[in-house]
Amino acid sequence: MRLPTWLAQHVAALRALLVFTVLLGLAYPLLMVAVAQLPGLRDRANGSLVENTAGKTVGSRLIGQAYTDADGNPIPTYFQSRPSAAGDGYDPTATAASNLGPEDVVDTADRASLLTQVCERSRAIGELEGVDGSRPYCTSDGVGAILAVFHRDGFTGPVTRVVSVNQTGTPFIPSYQGVPVDSAKAGEDYVADGGVLVAIRGDAPDKPAVPSDAVTASGSGLDPHISIEYAELQAPRIARERGTDNATIQRLIDEHTDGRALGFMGEPGVNVLELNLALDRELPR
Repeated sequence: MRLPTWLAQHVAALRALLVFTVLLGLAYPLLMVAVAQLPGLRDRANGSLVENTAGKTVGSRLIGQAYTDADGNPIPTYFQSRPSAAGDGYDPTATAASNLGPEDVVDTADRASLLTQVCERSRAIGELEGVDGSRPYCTSDGVGAILAVFHRDGFTGPVTRVVSVNQTGTPFIPSYQGVPVDSAKAGEDYVADGGVLVAIRGDAPDKPAVPSDAVTASGSGLDPHISIEYAELQAPRIARERGTDNATIQRLIDEHTDGRALGFMGEPGVNVLELNLALDRELPR
């Protein structure tokens, strides 16, 4: 008995659905799982997990982590990672960037601006590493050096009022174009009131001692690497805390530096987890 055309088409479609479900929904995934467990691939397929000398899994070489104490302070015997905007920091279930850009320079009641975050981090790292943590457009107390400047005729004319928008205490400069600088008041929106934002560069060096990756988060928030420059900045502290010399620490940095991807993409980076594990193996605290 010949089936009607419409019914024959539905039966053929159902057969194709069943065949491709078995092939692509079952057979292919199982094949890929099996291939991933072959020697040489198993470690990467299982997350590139890293174990310490006691055989305990302490992380993944693909995902960064923080090396801080219960109060969030850096542990001085370890290399520090770059900041992270993923959740509360290096949360693989919340990988994300901060989505803050270079024009985010004014603090609000809810959060510090990107500029102030960078200034705070640079100042703190400078204190930790014993170097100059100053940066252009940052105040000495670690906030964005931004003024709201009011002109007589809106955007032109003589300056009539100036406010240091990120400081509620003493302004970072006493005057601007001969006009005294006021401190900000909580809840005030000086831009909406007609103020023109002016960034004050200050006298910080053109090339800050603290590198950029030390004060900014990566796009994923999970970057396990830091720059060679940032690792070398931390080397004297690590040598002092571990009771060794800088040459030993530099050797470990070199041994745990990954080259450019495919030999030409990106910049070399130091894997912080593997470097810190090497410290514990060779220079136990």
